[in-house]
Amino acid sequence: MNELLVLSEEVARALRRRKPVVALETTLVTHGLPHPQGLEAALELEEIVRSCGAEPATAGVLDGVVRVGLARAELERLATSRDAVKVSLGNLAAVVASGTAGSTTVAATMFVAAQAGIRVFATGGIGGVHRDAAESGDVSADLVALGRFPVAVVCAGAKAILNLPRTVEMLETLGVPVLGFGTDEFPAFYRRASGQRVDRRCDTVDELARVARAHWALGSGTGVLVANPIPEADELPRAACEQALEGALAEVAERGLRGRDVTPFLLDRLRDLTGGATVKANLALLRNNVRLAAELARTLARDA
Repeated sequence: MNELLVLSEEVARALRRRKPVVALETTLVTHGLPHPQGLEAALELEEIVRSCGAEPATAGVLDGVVRVGLARAELERLATSRDAVKVSLGNLAAVVASGTAGSTTVAATMFVAAQAGIRVFATGGIGGVHRDAAESGDVSADLVALGRFPVAVVCAGAKAILNLPRTVEMLETLGVPVLGFGTDEFPAFYRRASGQRVDRRCDTVDELARVARAHWALGSGTGVLVANPIPEADELPRAACEQALEGALAEVAERGLRGRDVTPFLLDRLRDLTGGATVKANLALLRNNVRLAAELARTLARDA
């Protein structure tokens, strides 16, 4: 591999043997949840991947290199780093060159996974078109990454703080197929449905794998988005969710927050405004996504 992209022995061995591998991001560790919850969640998600018969490949930046397959000690270093930077496509090289610790977003993790030859990545929700994009121009690099890197991203739709209709429209513009796992509608993170249609409903993992393989074989070069709704038992009530979101968005506007600062702030405020309910829901959908991603990785590896 490139000297700036280092695979753990376990991940490298799994890839050489064409075993299933699931990429995992680390913004959950440094920005998504307070310490030590972020670290505990990351370790739990890795164990779920292993229990499903796949190898976890958690990505992060440490000591001037991108590491894929962080050891526990490395995850702990990242989790306790006071200056860990949230790394996307635009600042990845600068963070690597500086030697600063960095946690990978969806976009950066997709890039790293594609470079390493990992075809499946599990996350909570993707970024997308922000609600004030017409004025701010704020569109997540996650969408750009989905349009560039041939990786299947398993998620619970896009984060609820976004403009979901415009996000779905942008995915179509970029040529990214959106596959609903057991659903006809694009999920809304804490909610199972958004009213937006997916490109195709797939009711089995075998069907997901067939569509993904066909997409890549056709050579379009884009990623595949697997939209996996939060389990029904963990879905947040609509009224409570919308009320908390409106309050948090109003605070963002008052503070004039932009760019990478918006999402961490909103997640913190939603946690406070819902008495921690959003954190429980977030963890539930992450576990659900990781299980599906591991099953998809196993199916793709089996039929390779």
